[in-house]
Amino acid sequence: MIISILRCHYFVIFLSFFYLTVCMIFAYISGMNEKNRLRLLNRLNQKAFQSEVASLWPLARGSLTLIRKPCIRPGCPACAKGVKHSAYILMTRDKGARRCLYVPRDLAPILRQALRNGKVLERRLARLAMQMILAYRAQHRRRLVRHSSLSGGGSLVRSR
Repeated sequence: MIISILRCHYFVIFLSFFYLTVCMIFAYISGMNEKNRLRLLNRLNQKAFQSEVASLWPLARGSLTLIRKPCIRPGCPACAKGVKHSAYILMTRDKGARRCLYVPRDLAPILRQALRNGKVLERRLARLAMQMILAYRAQHRRRLVRHSSLSGGGSLVRSR
């Protein structure tokens, strides 16, 4: 009973410090000019992206294929029966040229996960590109509106 009360007390203290920290960061950010605020938010976004990418490790790009083919040994009993040997192949590109590499069977599950993580990263990068364009457009619109209101409400003129 006493332990659970102490845990609850520590949790309340933690929440109080967390709330205070968030409030201080918000006050710090809101007191900045727009250029410095954008720089800080950009740094925070970079840190979040880096931690997200780190959680995706291992990463790979390409495709993993299970192939079946006869071996090169003369007199192989399996090949004589018509049973083909299976092997994993990683297909990827290196400087535009297609490469096929043999993958040991015990490495295949790890590589399969790395390829999945690589696809997640590619989708994340595509979203990031769209977010950058939308943020630029929003900032550009704010600049145009601010300049137009300063110049007496005339036509929208680009400011630099």
